Amino acid sequence: MAPVTPVNATAAALLGLLHGGPMTGGQLVATAGERFGLFFSVTRSQVYRELPALTEEGLLRLGKQGPRASQQYVITAAGKRSFKYWLATGGDADAVRSPLVLRLLHAGTLTVKQRTELLRSAREAYTERLAAARAAARANEDPYGRPVADFAVAHTRAMIKLIDAVPED
Repeated sequence: MAPVTPVNATAAALLGLLHGGPMTGGQLVATAGERFGLFFSVTRSQVYRELPALTEEGLLRLGKQGPRASQQYVITAAGKRSFKYWLATGGDADAVRSPLVLRLLHAGTLTVKQRTELLRSAREAYTERLAAARAAARANEDPYGRPVADFAVAHTRAMIKLIDAVPED
């Protein structure tokens, strides 16, 4: 059996998206936001940093050149093996990385006005996200995607509960 190249979560996210067919970096950024942006963010800089590395490792190959010098990427057989290996071996607990949670941890150092504005804007953002997450969950009929969509709803509700628990004064 051919050796498997281990990949990080960002690389795995890109490999997973490329299972659906060739995409450019810009298409990957947009599709990632649509497919899993509610629970796993991938920035443009991360995508454009990973693509050449994955290509150099032989997990991707260059596809068609598009307009304005956009470059399509295609997953290789080695990329599919690495992605499947990543999927099958990832049972560890996740670390939470949330800038908002970090801000709320230190919210006591803000003025009352600053803290009130932070909480107001965070609640507004998460209320909008909750509406989007609920719509995505209702629309998702995939037996694997639906529980993930339900998780996005539950996580968003938990964030709103956290925001509401932080004292303003």
